[in-house]
Amino acid sequence: MHPDQVYQLLRNLTSPVVAITAERAGKRNGMIADSAVRASIVPALPRVSVYIHKFNYSHDMIFDSGRFVLHLLRDDQFELIRRLGFASGRARDKLADVPHHLGKVGVPVLDDCHAHFECAVVNAMDTGSSTCFLGDVVDVGYGKANHAAGSVMTAAHFRANMPPAWRPEYEALLQAAQRFAAERSRDIKPIVWRGLAR
Repeated sequence: MHPDQVYQLLRNLTSPVVAITAERAGKRNGMIADSAVRASIVPALPRVSVYIHKFNYSHDMIFDSGRFVLHLLRDDQFELIRRLGFASGRARDKLADVPHHLGKVGVPVLDDCHAHFECAVVNAMDTGSSTCFLGDVVDVGYGKANHAAGSVMTAAHFRANMPPAWRPEYEALLQAAQRFAAERSRDIKPIVWRGLAR
């Protein structure tokens, strides 16, 4: 089967589009990901995992601090996705005009979202071009708006409904990310997360 066909099939393994926030040494950032999944079926031990590409500014913030907040977005939050996902936090403060507050783990929590999960990293796995962070959910909350309204944004919904003028930029960013990943995906390094080493 052709690699493009495999890729299109894999897109059916969709997750919500999420905003990830991070903080390190007083610097804050937000980014967009579509690779977040529930990582526990035990109600008393909620966990999530998320893959963060190493080129993302937030990657090293999460790796160094061991903390992040994962936000489920409503299916109408296209502008927030563009703001946090179409540019690097190295170039500008992406949270400057986004209402937020510091949560219990000291990481920005977006005021306007469907829900959020404050997480402490308990393990990590190197995938070459990215790191899979496993996070214990420390606290959960809803956005300040009516949390019962609307559905959660998915990658398929975003791709099908983004403004047409955004598509060329989106496709260019996706291709750049794919090139980065293709060059690094086979160079996998073992990680022993701090606290797990004996």
